[in-house]
Amino acid sequence: MTKSIFDRDCRACPRLAQFLDKVQDRYPDYYCRPVPPFGDAKARLLIVGLAPGMHGANRTGRPFTGDHAGILLYQMLHDYGFGSHVESLAADDPLTLTNCRITNAVKCLPPDNKPVGAEINTCNHFLAEELATLPSGSVIIALGGIAHRAILKALARRQAEFKFGHDALHDLGDFQLLDSYHCSRYNTNTRRLTTAMFSAIFARAKAILDT
Repeated sequence: MTKSIFDRDCRACPRLAQFLDKVQDRYPDYYCRPVPPFGDAKARLLIVGLAPGMHGANRTGRPFTGDHAGILLYQMLHDYGFGSHVESLAADDPLTLTNCRITNAVKCLPPDNKPVGAEINTCNHFLAEELATLPSGSVIIALGGIAHRAILKALARRQAEFKFGHDALHDLGDFQLLDSYHCSRYNTNTRRLTTAMFSAIFARAKAILDT
């Protein structure tokens, strides 16, 4: 990834930078930096999440790795041929992704997993640069409403024209944007998002890419 897509030393958001410093003091072995995208640099499937989790990506340095949110995601990637292994355990494990990359709308851990609007906006240029690397015909999966809105902002699209909804598909010209509820513990425990529902998202994305 190039510097314009990701900056490991970014401290542009004072609240997030200060929070990471506090978390690092409490957990000195944690990664506690902006988390880089993970996967195939030439991918045609881009998955966009919200932000790193405290004991997941913020600990391991890889998106959706080490916490509950990644369990279902990496299972689906393996089931549909995008992931070499069914689990992502650590940033240095042997897992590889093929034709798929995972990133976040906000690269740093936010307090209570809730970035504020200014932080989402400050980080948006990284997402815009990453979207610019996608080949025509790519599919973007937005995990949740914040990721959906961040993608539209990065592409300078009107939010009112593309409403978020689970399994909603939006034609953005060069790309197709496919919405899904986030694979968070809350959503899976309450069955707002079931395994079958999430599987259907990846089946749809794969079908688009295959055609």
